[in-house]
Parts: sequence; C-alpha cells; structure tokens
Amino acid sequence: MKNLNNKVAAITGAGSGIGRALAILLAQKGCNLALADVNESGLAETGQLLSAYPVKVTQTRLDVSDEQAVYQWADDVEAEYGKVNIIINNAGVALSGTVAGLSLDEYRWITDINFWGVVYGTKAFLPKLEKSGEGQVVNVSSIFGLASQPLMSGYNATKFAVRGFTESLRQDLELTNSCVSSTCVHPGGIKTNIAKAARMSDSCETATGVSNDAATADFEKLFINTPEKAARTIVNGIEKNKRRVLIGPDAKMFDLLVRLLPAAYQKIFTLAVKMKGKQQSGKTA
Repeated sequence: MKNLNNKVAAITGAGSGIGRALAILLAQKGCNLALADVNESGLAETGQLLSAYPVKVTQTRLDVSDEQAVYQWADDVEAEYGKVNIIINNAGVALSGTVAGLSLDEYRWITDINFWGVVYGTKAFLPKLEKSGEGQVVNVSSIFGLASQPLMSGYNATKFAVRGFTESLRQDLELTNSCVSSTCVHPGGIKTNIAKAARMSDSCETATGVSNDAATADFEKLFINTPEKAARTIVNGIEKNKRRVLIGPDAKMFDLLVRLLPAAYQKIFTLAVKMKGKQQSGKTA
C-alpha cells in the first residue's frame, strides 16, 4: 500500500502517544481516519489537532476488551466510510509484579486488553479489509515481545502473544493469497504515559527494594524515542509491507541480544535489576 491518499485507517489507542502521532501523520498523507480510545478527552484533543487537515475523521469511545463493542465499531466504520484499508491495533496497558504477587484478575485484565483487544480488532476488520481490495493489519507488540524482563510476566506474555499471532496471521494471508497483509510492530521506550498508567504490584518493591514511584521514574528515563518517530517508522513499514518493524536503537539492541544470547540474556536483565535495587538502597541508607 504505497499510496495512502484517500485510504481509510482505523486506529485504537488514538487519544495519545503513538496512536495520536499515527493519526496526524496519516492525515498529512491524505488518509481518512476512524479513531478510537477509552479516554474520551484525549480522543477529543486528537480530533482537534486533526481539524487542520482535509480528511474525514470520526471518534469513538472504545474499550478494546469488549468484543461486541469492537465488532460494532468495525461495522460502523465500514458503514460510515464505505471501506476500510488499515486497522492499527495500538491500544495497550502495562502491568508489573512478580508472578507470585500478581492476581489472576490482574493477568486477565492485561490479557483482555493487550491480547484479546488485538484479536478482536484483527478479526472484526479483516473481512472488511479484504473487501476493500487492499489492506494492512498492524498490530503493536513491544520490545518486551522480543525479550522477557523480570517483574513483567503479564506484559511479556501478552506482547509475545501479539507477536506470535501477527506473524502467523501474515503466513495465513500469504498462504491464502489474500489482498491483505500484516505487520508486527516492536517499539522500544517511547515517551508516552504508559508507565504512569501502569498497574504495579507491591511485590515489585518487595523483590527489588525500589519503591514503585522510583521504579516508574527510572523506567521513564529509558524512554528515548518520540511518538512522532514511532509513527514515521510504522507508516514506512506499512508502505513497504514489512513483516516486522523495530522502533528505536533499544529495540534493535534487544533483537540482537536475543539472537546472540537466546537464553543467557535473562541473567543479564535479572542482574541489572538487582544492581539497580542495591544502588537505590545505598541512596536511601
């Protein structure tokens, strides 16, 4: 899909961060937009930013964990625009804690949004993309879908699942000679609100000796990429029909590390977290 002018793209998580940056960049390329987010005020702000562009924009409050709501949104988008060419399943949340410390309800919460939200979005829009004659499914995983981290079992599980689902989807589409393709996106640390909005179990502090507030602040220091850079990289991936899109030097480093040290990398990450805990303890002693 080298020409995005007059195409229709549906984006979840469009109220901020990567989703908002994608909406703006696609609008600049003449793409009409169906935007969704659970945060209505953020979605309204995105809509205001798009008012300068001569494209059609609709906004829908959407909880991507609600299967019926996602399917209804897909039907509404097709009815409103007459076609859909791109679905970007971008909405996601974060969860941190030890496996022992996290509840089953917390695992269900993140899985319903990060994994099932992607599955619902893909399944709901795929027939409509095929009907349009050309289309792209873009599913946002993470660098945590390339390499696992301590205290991130729920997030890792969902992002690895998105990766496996999307890579298999790509193969299915090629096997059936579909006019639709798919791309899996692995952002590194992006300057968004995901860390502040994350759910953090007290088991994080118990395991590391670092307060949750301090851990969040330290984690945000690793956010070296901007949403605008992420959007440019993703759109370039759509235009070039890439299977995998890595965003930022940290994502490329994770990818290389796992290739070189497919098992040993785990010890490196665990040691890094332990050392950070000792440093923090020294500061507060």
